[in-house]
Amino acid sequence: MKSMMLFVLAGCLTATVADARADDADFLRSFQGSFAGNGTLKVSASAPTVNIACTFKSGATSTSLSLDGKCRGLILMTRAISADLKASGAGYTGVYIGSRTGPARLNGHRSGNALNLGIRWAKEVNGDRKAQLTVEKTGGDSMRLTVTDTDPKTGKTMVTSRIDLQRS
Repeated sequence: MKSMMLFVLAGCLTATVADARADDADFLRSFQGSFAGNGTLKVSASAPTVNIACTFKSGATSTSLSLDGKCRGLILMTRAISADLKASGAGYTGVYIGSRTGPARLNGHRSGNALNLGIRWAKEVNGDRKAQLTVEKTGGDSMRLTVTDTDPKTGKTMVTSRIDLQRS
């Protein structure tokens, strides 16, 4: 009887993992397409907030997500932004490009309709090399990209960029 219960429990766990992977695959594929939108950007904790307009193309498979875009602010500033993520077990790993410091490492997990990813900058930004990127599905045809960091003067979390995008 005991071995039968273990067998049933193992079967339930395997089914749950398979369902979770299928759900993640559908979630990742929901980001596929072209997106455009607006947002704000602070290049450092002490810099003023700049309004930006962005366009992104997103490629997605059952185990990966790539975002490739450009954001424009003011008249003179254009910055390429990209993120390439791969599902790795229960988490996600990848690379983020958009900072003046160079490519940054991403590592995190999915929580509901969002990927919560730790950023490890190539060089110090705002006094350290850590920040957070959230890639959030906000509707069937919309998403939000948010980067938060710690203000070195106050120690409080601040939003350094937030971009709201609609499928175009």
